[in-house]
Amino acid sequence: MDDTSQQILKYLTEVEEAAEDVLADKHQIVDLDVKRNMNREALSALRNEGETSSEKVKVCFGNMFIKLPKKTTREMIQKDQEQLEKEISDIRKRLKAKVNHLNELQGKPELTGYSLSPLSKDEMKAIKQMLMR
Repeated sequence: MDDTSQQILKYLTEVEEAAEDVLADKHQIVDLDVKRNMNREALSALRNEGETSSEKVKVCFGNMFIKLPKKTTREMIQKDQEQLEKEISDIRKRLKAKVNHLNELQGKPELTGYSLSPLSKDEMKAIKQMLMR
């Protein structure tokens, strides 16, 4: 192979690896989102069951069911939700940089508006206060 073929092959390999990395992150976000939705359903079921039923609920861990107090179960699921939210947020932040790198490799312009982030609660509160004046 001559130098030009080697350079083309190296370029295509680099683009393919970057694209695979982006796709892997997107797939991981989808998987974590499915878990997050399952946790939401579980929390809703615990809430809808009410306090009149037994104070213990059956929880599936792997391939076995364990009876745990509702409060403990709810706390565990909420902690898991917080962890999932953090992981999804971290992956999305990394994904932006990876997509920009892929576009750069392909010679495409950087996505405009892609690096925007929503206003925080404090910022929204300040804006509402300013509008009320």
